[in-house]
Amino acid sequence: MPAEPPASRSESIVLGGGCFWCTEAVFSELRGVERVLPGYAGGTVERPSYEAVCTGRTGHAEVVEVVFDPATISLHDLLVVFFTTHDPTTVDRQGPDSGTQYRSTVLYRSDAQRSVAEGVIREIEAERVYRRPIVTRLEPLRTFFPAEEYHRRYFERHPEQAYCQAVIAPKVAKFRKAHAARLATAFGPAP
Repeated sequence: MPAEPPASRSESIVLGGGCFWCTEAVFSELRGVERVLPGYAGGTVERPSYEAVCTGRTGHAEVVEVVFDPATISLHDLLVVFFTTHDPTTVDRQGPDSGTQYRSTVLYRSDAQRSVAEGVIREIEAERVYRRPIVTRLEPLRTFFPAEEYHRRYFERHPEQAYCQAVIAPKVAKFRKAHAARLATAFGPAP
């Protein structure tokens, strides 16, 4: 069943920056983020499964729905973190993961969200953060499908797993160093 958008003053946006275990691990540590839920979006298959999405034939990307308090962290700042914690210059690839399901994408809920994303892209390109142009897809969110329960809080629950050690832990450590002022709590080095 598709997730409902959050009520109250919270806002949400759906982001794809490669493996959703990585993206969830980063955003769950930000001050002002209330919930991060891994899932699938951007494709044509109703109620996709992890196995189906991994084939690359559903059109869905691995994404996270980030629910945040805009009084604590703005969408602009959230997107700065997004664009600086994955490689938005590669098409359908993040590190060892390749395929359309790993594309860099912002699935916006409104024209205002799209406008903020376009502005952040312009800023990052003007600052020449990357040597190559940003290829992140900006797509309207049609439906977000939550991932299976076993994907939730994956890094937190399985820090000893090989992928977590080799890929996620270094990414989280780099994020913590670069965005220390935005962390919800003080952390030591990533496991």
